[in-house]
Amino acid sequence: MQSSYPPVAVSSPPAQNRQPALAALTLGAIGVVYGDIGTSPLYAFREALAQTGSDGISQPEILGVLSLALWALIVVVTLKYVLFLSRMDNNGEGGVLSLMALAQRATDGRWPIVLLLGATGAAMFYGDAIITPALSVLSAVEGLRTIPGLGDMSEPVILGLSIGILAALFAFQAKGTAGIASLFGPVCLIWFGALAALGVWHIILAPEALAAFNPLYAVTFVTTNGVTGLFVLGAVFLTVTGAEALIADMGHFGRRPIQLGWLTLVWPALSLNYLGQGAMSLQALAAAQASGQTLANADWFFLMAPDALRAPLVILATLATVIASQAVITGAYSLTHQAIALGLLPRLTICQTSAHQIGQIYMPAVNWLLFAGVVALVFGFRSSSAMAAAYGIAVTGTMVVTTCLAFVIAWRYWGWNRVWAGAVIAPFLALDLFFFGANMLRVTEGGWVPLVVAAIMGLVILTWLKGRKAAVARTAEQGAAMEDIAQALAQRPPARIEGTAVFLTQNLEIAPAALLHNLKHNKALHRLSILLKVETVTRPWIDPAERLSMDRIDENFVRVRLHYGYLDHIDVPSDLARSKGLLDRTGGTSFFVGRSAIRFATKPVLPRWMTVVYMTLHRNAADPTAWFAIPPNRVVELGSQIEL
Repeated sequence: MQSSYPPVAVSSPPAQNRQPALAALTLGAIGVVYGDIGTSPLYAFREALAQTGSDGISQPEILGVLSLALWALIVVVTLKYVLFLSRMDNNGEGGVLSLMALAQRATDGRWPIVLLLGATGAAMFYGDAIITPALSVLSAVEGLRTIPGLGDMSEPVILGLSIGILAALFAFQAKGTAGIASLFGPVCLIWFGALAALGVWHIILAPEALAAFNPLYAVTFVTTNGVTGLFVLGAVFLTVTGAEALIADMGHFGRRPIQLGWLTLVWPALSLNYLGQGAMSLQALAAAQASGQTLANADWFFLMAPDALRAPLVILATLATVIASQAVITGAYSLTHQAIALGLLPRLTICQTSAHQIGQIYMPAVNWLLFAGVVALVFGFRSSSAMAAAYGIAVTGTMVVTTCLAFVIAWRYWGWNRVWAGAVIAPFLALDLFFFGANMLRVTEGGWVPLVVAAIMGLVILTWLKGRKAAVARTAEQGAAMEDIAQALAQRPPARIEGTAVFLTQNLEIAPAALLHNLKHNKALHRLSILLKVETVTRPWIDPAERLSMDRIDENFVRVRLHYGYLDHIDVPSDLARSKGLLDRTGGTSFFVGRSAIRFATKPVLPRWMTVVYMTLHRNAADPTAWFAIPPNRVVELGSQIEL
């Protein structure tokens, strides 16, 4: 198996510096990787307990919910993600699209199901990306109502503060987070310390909560509560939302720091806090029974803190949720960048926000679409409790996809026996499907939101894939073979121009439309014409020495392929210049780019609605010359039409 450490770890530091480096990476992972799952205590236990029924809450119900939460952390996060899936890396990179790329490489790209799974996982992620900021920030701001004297704070004020925080967060994205990212780790370190301290305090007051470690409480609760138990199970899943980040961010921090952060700090802190919330609810239950009343659900997390510390806790929770939201937003940029490189989405404008870190990017279209979705959710649901039902479906759907891809990788890439691979993966898949089914019961309560978002994104991905394939096929049908054009020009050469012409194309066997238009209108041919195809492979990085491959058609034309990994920085002029004899001719280099306009064909190859969507995506795609880092003053654009 290949190393799952990031490329920066290839050259090992001196022995005396290894521990500080590991400590720094672990602190960074705590601030980025665990932001989402680390803010789950704000709402997860409260929402799970709220599903137990309207006739009051009993001790077996509290222990059952608490046991389900603890064992979800053990099985789903610790066993599945931290100890198993973290070993499935694509040259150090994780995440659903990296797993898809690795599975494609293992199956030679011949299994359509792999592409379908990757596209589904990516589509589901966008549903998660709009819910996480809305739910986490809103739940933190709602904590203001637990501060003495602010209990009657009105809903418009809560919503206004939440929207203000979120608007500032999304507006700040264009400036980049490199300058403040160093604060994420320390803030989250304080946050997890506070979670653990609050939990320990209440466990000491009601140690009977520790009985929830007995899995029989969880099993008994699910088997004796019927449909209600499934609703609770769907809410309990909120405790493990964010687990996907453990593998998605492996390329930034490495497997060891992520595992170390979880096992030594995050998992114990979360477990202690959930136990503390359970202990507090058991104390409240005893007090209610003593007075002859039934126990009503409450905002257990914030009530854990004494009145004097309630306001600082709300501030700390708000900072933690902003960091969690930042991690999800950055993850949306990274996932979109990967999807574009792998051909799932059209090119979008990407702005580099750091001169030192290539991964620090900002995508305006993604940013403001996410913000629009977040605002719609906040005003549509108006409370974190109402929004919680929408959360689980997106996350469980992504987990099902990840587990299916893990089976393909274990079987085809690791070389495991198919039966053995199935035996290992089946329990995880069964658990994911069980959670997914439990969350599907809450579709009418808000679970339809991520499904609609995923369906829209899935439609966009499907349309782009089919549209591009149809456009390439139609271009090949209407085009002329490059070999024939080269022979005709060799026999009747046109006027020659000093310099090199580079024609970007998707099919090296067909003469580019830009080349034919140049010959038709300018009636001239450069001393050397390069037909260039830029290809993205299923690895995150390509060794620069392996990037360029070339074959000569004749003395006038050369076919060149530039290979990039889906995380590589693309710089076409620099990579072409590394090959002597390509761009070092007198007269300079011009890059010819074909700008095709999509038109309706008499005999359409796609349904009309799909053609309309593809036309919109194609027309609004970002300038390819910027994507390929080609200087604008070297570009010549020539238009053509493609009928679909």
